[in-house]
Amino acid sequence: MRILLVWLINALALIAVAYLVPSIHVSSFTSALVAALILGLVNAVIRPVLVLLTLPVTVLTLGLWILVINALLFWFVGSFVRGFVVEGFLAGLIGSILFSIVSWLLSALVLSRRK
Repeated sequence: MRILLVWLINALALIAVAYLVPSIHVSSFTSALVAALILGLVNAVIRPVLVLLTLPVTVLTLGLWILVINALLFWFVGSFVRGFVVEGFLAGLIGSILFSIVSWLLSALVLSRRK
C-alpha cells in the first residue's frame, strides 16, 4: 500500500513540476503515472550504475555531478514517455531539482500523518 501511495505522490509531484516549469509538459494524469513509474525504475536501476561509474568525477566536483546525472535521467525519461516532455537539459536540471523537493514535501506531509 505504501509503495502505491509513493507512486501517486510522485505523479502529483510531476504534475506540480510541469505547472511550475514552462518547458516541462505532462499531458494527463495517466502519463504522469507512467512517467513516475519509469522515473522510479530508472532511478532504482540505472542511476546507481551511473553514480558508481562516474565516482571520480563526483568526488572531484564535490557531489555536484549527481545533479547532472539526475538531470540527464529526468530528460531521458521525458524523451521516450509519451505525454511527458522535457525540452532540454536545463529544463531537466530545474525539473529534477523541483521534482525532488516537491516529492519530498508531499511525502513528508502525507506519510508522516499515516504513522
